[in-house]
Amino acid sequence: MLPLRDDIPSYRRPTITYIIVALNVAVFFYQLSLGRGIDDFFRFYGAIPSRILSGSGIYTLFTSMFMHGGFWHILGNMLYLWIFGDNVEDGLGKFWFIVMYLLSGLVGSFAHILISPNSTIPMIGASGAVSGVLGCYILLFPKARVLALVPIIFFIRIIMLPAYIFLGFWIFLQLIYGLGTIGHGAGVAYFAHIGGFAAGVVFGLLFRKRQKRLSYEIY
Repeated sequence: MLPLRDDIPSYRRPTITYIIVALNVAVFFYQLSLGRGIDDFFRFYGAIPSRILSGSGIYTLFTSMFMHGGFWHILGNMLYLWIFGDNVEDGLGKFWFIVMYLLSGLVGSFAHILISPNSTIPMIGASGAVSGVLGCYILLFPKARVLALVPIIFFIRIIMLPAYIFLGFWIFLQLIYGLGTIGHGAGVAYFAHIGGFAAGVVFGLLFRKRQKRLSYEIY
C-alpha cells in the first residue's frame, strides 16, 4: 500500500518536517555526485553494528539517518514523512518533534544492532526515524483517514482507509518480514523500522495523555 495523503490539515507550517526532507534530499544529491566514491561514503558515515559495538563510529548513528541507498529508498521515506510528519509536528510541537524523530532513529538503529551485532554492512536511511513518526501518528490521530493506493489481485484501487488500519498493517508486515530475517542476511533493516515505530508509540502515549490533561484543565 502506498499513502497519497491524509485528511487532517496541519494548523502550523511544519518547518521542521520541511527541513528534514530538504536535508535528506540534499545529502542524496551529494551522494550522486560522488560516483564510485559513494561506497567509501557509506562505509564512513553509515552505521555499522560491529564498529559501533566496538566503541567507534558513534557519530554514524546520526549521520546514517540522512543517507539513502537509492531513489526509491529516499522517495518512500520522504513520502511517508511528508504525509504524516506535519500532523505529528503539530501535535508535539517543533522541539519535541525533533527529539522524537532523532530518538526514534536511535532506537531503531539499536534494535537492528541487537539483532545483527556482528554485521559489517553499513545501515543507512531515515526509516527508523520516520517509523517513529508513524508510531506517534497512530496514537495522536486515531480517527484520521489515509488515501492510499492498494493493490487488489491484478488491479490497483485508491481507497480511503482509517489510519490505524493502514499503519497497523504496515507495522504488521515489518514484524513478519523482520522475524523472517532473524539468523539470515537481509537488505532491509526491518528491526530498525520496528524499534523506531515502538519509540514513536511511546511518545504518542505520553503526549496524548498530556493533551487530554490540558483539555480537562481548560474545560
